[in-house]
Amino acid sequence: MLLDSAGIWFRSYYALPESLTSPDGTPVNAVRGFCDMLAKLLTERGPHRLVACLDNDWRPEFRVRALPSYKAHRVAEPTSDPGTTDTGTVEEAVPDTLEPQIPVILELLAALGIDTAEAEGHEADDVIATLVTREDTDPVEVITGDRDLFQLVRDSPTTSRVVYIGGGLAKAQDYGPAELAQRYELPIEDTGRAYAEMAVLRGDPSDGLPGVAGIGEKTAAKLITRFGSLAELRAAAEAGAPGLTNRNRERLLEAAEYLDAAPTVVNTVTDSPVTHSLPTDAKPVTALDIERVRELQREWGLGSPVDRLLAALAG
Repeated sequence: MLLDSAGIWFRSYYALPESLTSPDGTPVNAVRGFCDMLAKLLTERGPHRLVACLDNDWRPEFRVRALPSYKAHRVAEPTSDPGTTDTGTVEEAVPDTLEPQIPVILELLAALGIDTAEAEGHEADDVIATLVTREDTDPVEVITGDRDLFQLVRDSPTTSRVVYIGGGLAKAQDYGPAELAQRYELPIEDTGRAYAEMAVLRGDPSDGLPGVAGIGEKTAAKLITRFGSLAELRAAAEAGAPGLTNRNRERLLEAAEYLDAAPTVVNTVTDSPVTHSLPTDAKPVTALDIERVRELQREWGLGSPVDRLLAALAG
């Protein structure tokens, strides 16, 4: 099981009230929600290997260089000295009451003995994609609220499925190639790649991807299915081949610069330099440091969610 960790703690933060606080009044809604969501995933899905994947860089330079609009609307206000031009590291605008909870989650994962992984200069999506690509022993489940990771579904050499929790864990949707092909009317062969190419055409405003003007999701899926790939579709547009309306041909040609750049943004990196926090990704049955777990539980007032997570690990 590969966790899109930031997606889970953001979702937990917005799902639970900030009135859930530690003894000193600090909100711990994201920490408590993260523990409960992980406990439920462990109990219901029963992985025997588990990695919490992290963003080392939430807006990698290579993606911004390809498409400057990538996640630009999420950049926090500069905090540099007004008398200088140095704005320091570009940071994501994380809610003030969520930011201090993230180190607590990471400390708790470490004390529990749950492996975390990241890759220098890459997003968690790239970490997940690299670990999926490397895996040739066990079936993989990716837990995420990010549809971009649908491109990782596969049937071999081991299965890789995406458990989409965009609507919450209670409404989780489990996608393999067949389910993804049916949902989006994509070809069953190489469905993950087809999804990524459809996503390039469709765009994604939440990531700053404009897409091709006038081509929505259904049209994008039909075009990729009909022509087989984005490269073949673009070649058909340039050649004036039959099967494309004049308007769609014009749209594709007008968007040539965007279509050159967008695949670098949308496609996950499958050979990122992943590093792990622990020598094993085996799901711990007992906490690595139970005293530290209990200390964090008391200090932050985490109560029963930590108990449930410990029970889920033991189970």
